[in-house]
Amino acid sequence: MSKPDIKPSPAAKVAHTSDVLRLEGLKKSYNVGLPTETEVLHGIDLSITALDFAALIGPSGSGKSTLLNLIGLLDQPTSGELYLLGQATRDLADVQRTHLRQESIGFVFQFHHLIEAFSAIDNVMMPVMVKNGRPSTEARQWAEHLLQAVGLAGMGDKKPSELSGGQQQRVAIARALMTRPALLLADEPTGNLDTHTAENIFKLLREFNAEFDCAVLIVTHDPRLSQTCDRAITLIDGMIVPDQHSS
Repeated sequence: MSKPDIKPSPAAKVAHTSDVLRLEGLKKSYNVGLPTETEVLHGIDLSITALDFAALIGPSGSGKSTLLNLIGLLDQPTSGELYLLGQATRDLADVQRTHLRQESIGFVFQFHHLIEAFSAIDNVMMPVMVKNGRPSTEARQWAEHLLQAVGLAGMGDKKPSELSGGQQQRVAIARALMTRPALLLADEPTGNLDTHTAENIFKLLREFNAEFDCAVLIVTHDPRLSQTCDRAITLIDGMIVPDQHSS
């Protein structure tokens, strides 16, 4: 099946060598102004390009979840700046941040968060349905292509309960790619899967990184997974240690 002729989103047009994501002096504190104020991130500098397939690693309590929430525009830094596709985001209004997140970032979580009342293909189309209401014919064609790409051709009408855990995670990956994001954030995407299924999911992410020029950042505690990424970005005590590249 050939890919449907769907016009790429503006986010998909980013040049291979351009920074999809750039963090400059990013800090995050909680309980600001109170005696219990605590700084969790201490000035993060980081760049990720469209070619990157990177792992974010570090011990529990190092700030990985906090950093992922900032990168995903789900929270705002205390100071510093986060540029997504060259656009500064810290001072954006909530509606602007939401729009940029919907257009430019895809999310894959350890738990799939599929909606049981909807079919697999409707779950894949959910980002478009939330934004635009009834999906277009082109959107449905793209969703069908993505389901085929993740090995679920002909299974679009099945409900999540009719799918295995690995199949549900594949639906979640297809959903994350529905808007052709410039950046895919995956938080322990293989944490609940058996080794064989986890390897297949990882292979899928690799393929999409190459095919769609989609930068991938995976948060993982699995050293086998991080060692097979092109980059290992290590966060310890709220600070990035020198970047590691796989050979």
